[in-house]
Amino acid sequence: MSDSIGARLREAREAQSMSLRALASAIGVSPSLLSQIETGKTKPSVSTLYSLVSQLNISTDALLGREPHEPSPTPSPQPTPVFAPNPTTSFNFQASADNPTLEMDNGVKWEKLSVLGGTDVEALRVTYQPGASSSIEGRLMRHFGIEHVYLITGELTLQLEFDTHVIRAGDSMAFDSQRPHLFVNRGDEPAFGIWYVTGRSGAAQNSARGSEEVLTKQAHDEVLNSAVDVLRSFRG
Repeated sequence: MSDSIGARLREAREAQSMSLRALASAIGVSPSLLSQIETGKTKPSVSTLYSLVSQLNISTDALLGREPHEPSPTPSPQPTPVFAPNPTTSFNFQASADNPTLEMDNGVKWEKLSVLGGTDVEALRVTYQPGASSSIEGRLMRHFGIEHVYLITGELTLQLEFDTHVIRAGDSMAFDSQRPHLFVNRGDEPAFGIWYVTGRSGAAQNSARGSEEVLTKQAHDEVLNSAVDVLRSFRG
C-alpha cells in the first residue's frame, strides 16, 4: 500500500473530525497501528482495510484516488434495485501497468481491473502469498454482494461460516458475501485468481449499516462456537 493511500485514509478521517484514537477504537485496532497505516509505515490486513472503508464510509476507488473521498450520501428512502446496470460508457480499456493496486499485510495484493462505469461490478486480480489470509487476526468478515472467484494458480481455502472449501487452479466458486468468510493460502506457492463482486454498492445504499463489516470478537465467537472441529482442522 503506497504512502498516498495512508494519507487519503487520514484525510477522510480528519474530514469527519474523528480522532485517530476514536477511529482505532471503533475498528478494534491500536492507535499506534492506525498511525503506522496512515503514515505508510505498515500495511493493513484485508479485514482492517474493510473496517476502515466501512467506518469512514468511503470506497476503495476513493482510496486509490479515482474518485472524491467525501462520505457517501445518506441512503434514499426510495428502494432501488440491488444490481441495476446503467453503464455510462460502452467500452473501457485499461493497460496492466495502469491497474490501481492495493498491497496489504501478510502478502495479499488487489489489482483493480477494468469495468464499465455505472455498473455495480467490482473486478479484482488477487494474489495470496503462501501463509497469507484475509485477516491476520483470524476473524471472519462479511460484506454486501455476490462474490465470484476463479483461481488461476495455487490453492486457497475458504472458511464460509461452519464449512471449509478448498479451491484449486482451474476451479471457480460463487457465494453470498454477507455470509461470514475468511480466505487463507495454506499452500507453498502463491494463489492467484480473478474476483468479481456484483451488487455490493446497490445493496449498501439500501442499508443502514456500512457496506463492509469485520465481525467483532464476540460476534465471531458466536458464529463459530459450534464449529470447534472445523476450526481445528482449518488452523492446524
